[in-house]
Amino acid sequence: MSHNIETIQSALGDRYRVERELGEGGMATVYLAKDLKHDRNVAVKVLKAEVASFIGADRFTREIEIAARLQHPHILPLHDSGSAGNLLYYVMPFVQGESLSDKLKREGKLSWQESVSISAEVASALDYAHRENIVHRDIKPANILLSQGHAIVADFGIARALATTKTGSDLTQMEFAIGTPSYMSPEQAVSDPGIDGRSDIYALGCVLYEMLSGK
Repeated sequence: MSHNIETIQSALGDRYRVERELGEGGMATVYLAKDLKHDRNVAVKVLKAEVASFIGADRFTREIEIAARLQHPHILPLHDSGSAGNLLYYVMPFVQGESLSDKLKREGKLSWQESVSISAEVASALDYAHRENIVHRDIKPANILLSQGHAIVADFGIARALATTKTGSDLTQMEFAIGTPSYMSPEQAVSDPGIDGRSDIYALGCVLYEMLSGK
C-alpha cells in the first residue's frame, strides 16, 4: 500500500517539499521533491508500507548506508535516507532523461552500437560494486537511467535488504520477489543464499538481448 503525499511530507519535514508522484513500482513509489536546503530537484523513493514493515528500519538503514558509499560515474548516488513511523525513504538526484525501459517501449529495439555502449557502462558500474562486495540483484531496464547519452544504474541496496531479512518462501507469501522474474538468474529464482555478482551479469545479458531483439 502506498502512502499519501501528506503523510510523506509530514515525515520529510521542512527539508524537502513534495511536488508530485513520478511513478510506482512493486516495492516503492517515487516522488519529485524540492531539496529546500540546496535548491535542487530530487527523487524521493518511499517503500510501500508492507515492504517497509517487512524489512524494518534498522535493516533498511544498514543496507542504505552500504549503498551510499558507492561512488561511480554510472551509479546513481544516494543523497539522504530516513524513517518516520512505518515510512522508509531514500533520496536520490532527479535525473533529467528517461529509463531504458521507457526508451525500449518507445523504440522497440536499439542499434547494436547503442546497446553495447549502454551495456559497457552498466557493466563498469557492476564491476565496481562487485569489487565492493555489493550485488544489485535487480538489474533491469527500469533500473537503468539514460541521461545525456550515458547509462546510470539506480536502486542499489533495497533488494539486498530484502534478501538478508527473510527466506525466499516468506517473500513469496508477502507477494513480492527479490528481483524481476524475466531477468533473474536461475540461482536467484530459487533463493540460493550464495548469490554473487554473476547473477547481475546474467541479468545484464538479458537486458542486452532485449535491447538487440526488442523482446
